[in-house]
Amino acid sequence: MTMNKILIIGNLGSDPEMRYTPNGNPVTSFTVATNRRYKTSAGENKEETEWFRISAWNRLAETSNQYLQRGSKVYVEGRLSSRTYVGNDGETRVSLDVNASEVRFIDSRGGNTGSSGGFSEGGSIPDSTGSSPTVPSIEEGGEIEDDLPW
Repeated sequence: MTMNKILIIGNLGSDPEMRYTPNGNPVTSFTVATNRRYKTSAGENKEETEWFRISAWNRLAETSNQYLQRGSKVYVEGRLSSRTYVGNDGETRVSLDVNASEVRFIDSRGGNTGSSGGFSEGGSIPDSTGSSPTVPSIEEGGEIEDDLPW
């Protein structure tokens, strides 16, 4: 058995962009940044940012395009792929691309960080409280609460 699954919690770097494939399927693309802070052996504080390109399809694309905006905090679950390309400056770069199967909105457009909602590729819609039983929730301590035994 093999598995390719990635979980990302981060902030949108730009507003989502929705387009349609030639056969009419919607796809929404957006970038998510994650940060890592650490101290070097010399005691210097460092911060690294990783950028991920996210693609959401069909109903998940429509919902992501409707509810997300630059700066939104999201939980994204999906399949990771990487690709190498040559940038305009001639440098070889690597892009980390995620085909999203679930997107969870950790904060809302109104800035009310107490509510969250999300959608999955299957199209589950959160109830009026914004909760979705199939996606883990982020608790106040920053931990993901789930039913996994480890």
